[in-house]
Order: sequence, then structure tokens, then C-alpha cells
Amino acid sequence: MRFRILSTIVLLGATVIRLYSLDTSPLHHDEGVNGFFLLRLFREDIYRYNPENYHGPSLYYFGLASVYLFGVNSFAIRFVPAVFGIATVWLVLKLKESLGESGALTAAALIAVSAGAVYMSRYFIHETLFVFFTAGLVSAGLIYHKKRSVHYAMLIAVLAALLFATKETAIINGTVLAIATALAALYTAVRRKDRGENETSSESSWLARAAGALRGASGRRLGTVWFPALGLFGLVAGVMYSSLLSNPKGARDALQTLEFWVRTGRTEHVHPWNQYLVWLGQEEWPLLALGITGAALALWRARDRFSVMAALWAIGSIAAYSLLSYKTPWLALNFIIPLGIIAGHGIGTIYERSKGRLRRGLVIGLAVSAAAILACRSISLSFFHYDDDRYAYVYAHTRREFLSLVQEIDRLAGQTGKSRDTSIAVMSPDYWPLPWYLRNYPTVGYYGKVVGSSDDIVVGSEAQVPELDSLLGDRYSRAGSYILRPGVNLVLYARREMLD
Repeated sequence: MRFRILSTIVLLGATVIRLYSLDTSPLHHDEGVNGFFLLRLFREDIYRYNPENYHGPSLYYFGLASVYLFGVNSFAIRFVPAVFGIATVWLVLKLKESLGESGALTAAALIAVSAGAVYMSRYFIHETLFVFFTAGLVSAGLIYHKKRSVHYAMLIAVLAALLFATKETAIINGTVLAIATALAALYTAVRRKDRGENETSSESSWLARAAGALRGASGRRLGTVWFPALGLFGLVAGVMYSSLLSNPKGARDALQTLEFWVRTGRTEHVHPWNQYLVWLGQEEWPLLALGITGAALALWRARDRFSVMAALWAIGSIAAYSLLSYKTPWLALNFIIPLGIIAGHGIGTIYERSKGRLRRGLVIGLAVSAAAILACRSISLSFFHYDDDRYAYVYAHTRREFLSLVQEIDRLAGQTGKSRDTSIAVMSPDYWPLPWYLRNYPTVGYYGKVVGSSDDIVVGSEAQVPELDSLLGDRYSRAGSYILRPGVNLVLYARREMLD
């Protein structure tokens, strides 16, 4: 009963901090692009996967369900990652059998209020869905390992397909999980042998289990379970990438995605190898400290495979993504989740081994303090400083002043008498997420350079002002200047009679 009550509190906290005032901050550049694809899918029933520039289709199809439910607005699209963020916390709570009650509660609480997990759950990007499917694979794999149920083998196939249909970096997460699982089996078996522990009926030596697995895989189970599971994986991934079978080429293009991603990863968003550790130390230091402690305990004690696997999952994820030159803050979600899990294991282990109310109280106090620090950081970041680039997770985010530009366009459009039929020319080469906010204006042109115009409203960049002033002349007046994001300012022009 106590676990249920505390779990409910953790889930409620995760829900409130992710859903409250979800549309307060302006959309990021990437959210605007994703919103554009979703809008086209919603209005025209058209989605075409492009492996050269964009991630997988799952975000848009889940987003489609949300806009049908809530309408086309910023809350609706951000509701999708927010729900998957909450569901990830729920998944961690379901690890109670492996982590223990105190471990599962601690892990879930830390992830529920993690600055990165919360902030990215309020972004309409792929990463929160991606880490949910990764955690789902771990959870389903645990259950399959115990029950050997065909149903869970099929669930693993579906989750793996959705992971692949979300981001091309599925190859990284899948490889890390596979290596962590294999090494955990080997490491715990060797450590058990070194301690002189006898094998039990429930857990034989790693060699015997490996041999048994190979025998099972080579016989009936391979034909009745894993071949069908592989087929289900192909079916689900193929349906997603082919735009529900309307674009077969999309399924073929999905096979090329890694080639394009590797090329991009060498030249864009390049940071030093230790950048993720710097970001985590700045924003998530309690989680990082407890995660390191938990990983050290798991590897030192080596009492169960899951804790060792979780430690290797966290270490392997950080190592794999750090080796890549391409680094962005939202990729840190891929190790915030395993860090939270192994941190929960560490707290749970210390709590269970502590004797006396005082010592246990100190452990509880440590966990609560860590969660409180993370919660304060999350609230500050997500509700007050969401566009302040002094925070590590704020990465070229749209400034709040940008919304004043949108409001001024709406005001001027209302004055023309044309309302939504007001014509707008956007000449700045940098304008995302403006298309999302002008989605209800049917006569908007995005040129990316200065062109001749007779539109009612013109939006350009500050660098284009001399050229715009010369081209527009006395026919237009400058209505204002607005920050889009650091280093990018937009200027607004309107026909002179609109401002008189």
C-alpha cells in the first residue's frame, strides 16, 4: 500500500511538471519543423520520410492522434512527448521487482523531476519517445527473460520497430543494450565464481545458460518465436516508414538513414568529447553523483545481473554518444534514464543494508534532497528561464520576445480588414518556427532572401535592413525589431497605410 501511494505521488508530480503551462515557451526551431510536417499530415494526409534531413515518422503519427483530440495548437503537439515522459516514469516504477521498492521509487522520482527529462518532455521532438521505447525494451526484455512468453517476444519486436521508426540512432541504443546485457551475464558469473558461490537451480553458470540459449534458439523457439518476431519488427517499421503503406519508397529510404546521419554527425553541432559530462554536471549533478555511486556499487557487489546491466547501460550510453563529434543537449536523455535507474539501485541498496531508523532516515533524506534540488532546477528552467542560454539545455532556443512579433502580425492583420487573408512575405533566411505560428495564414511566402514584394507585411532579418529599406522604399514602414534566437534578429515591415 505504501508503495502504491508513493508511486501515485511520483506519477502525479511527473504529470503536473510536464503538462502545466505546456505552451508557455515559444517553439524551438526543430519543433517548428516537426510541427510543419505534422500539419501537412493533418491537413493534406501527406507525409514522406526523408532520410537526408529528418528523423523517423513515429512522432508525427502519435502527434496526429493528439491534434485530432485537442485541435491544432502548441499544447496538442507537446502533449505527445509529455505523455511519453510520464510513461517513462511509470516504466521505471514497474522495475520494482528488480530494483526493490525504495530503489524503484528513488529512480522514478529522480527521472520525474530531472531538469533534462522534464525540459525535453515539453519539446515536440523525437527524443522523449526514443528513450521511452529504449526503456520499454529493457522492461519487456526482463519479463521475457523470466517468463519466456511469446507475447513479450512480440512486444520486444514492436518496441524495437518503434525505436527504429523514431530515430536513426536506434543502432546506438540497441548495440549498447546488447553489449551491456552480455557483459552483465559474463561479469556476474565470473564474480560469483571468484567468491566461491555455488550455482542455484534458478541461476546456473553463464556458460550453461549461454549454451541453453543457443540450443533453444537453434530449435523450436527460433522458428516459433524469433522468426515471427523479426517479421513483426519489419512489418511495423515498414508500415511506419512507408507512411502507412502509401509511400513504399520511404521503407527503402529508411535503410539509408544511418549513412546520412553519420555524414551529418561529423560536421554539425561539434563539441568536445566530455561535453555531456559538463552539461550533466551543470544541470543534473545530484543525478550524476548518485548514478556514479550506484554504478560503482553495482559493479563492486555484482549481486544481480540487472543492476550490473543498468550500470553498463549508463556507462556505455555516455561513452557511445561522447565518442561522436555531434552533440546536442537532448541526446543526454539517453543516459539520464539509465543514470536515474542505477542511482535508484544505489539508494535502494544502501537503504536496505542500513540498520536503524537514523541511518535509514539519512538515506531517505539524501534521496529527497537530491530530488528537491533537481525539481527546483527543473521548475526554474521549464517555467522561468526556458530561453536563457546560460542553462545547458537551452540550445539556440527561440526567445520569448519572438511571440511579440506574432502578436503584432495578428494585430496588423486585424487592422487590414483581410484578417487571415493578409499577405505576408518572409524574406529572412532564418525564420523557424514562424511557419507554425502563421499556419492559419494561407498567403505566406518563405523566400529566404530579399525579393520584390507587394505583400501587406514583410518579415526580414536585421542583416537585410539596408536592402529592404532600398527595395520597399516609402511604400512600407518599419513596425518593429524582434529577437528570434541569440544572434538572429527579425524586422517587421508593414504597408504604410496599415500603420497610419
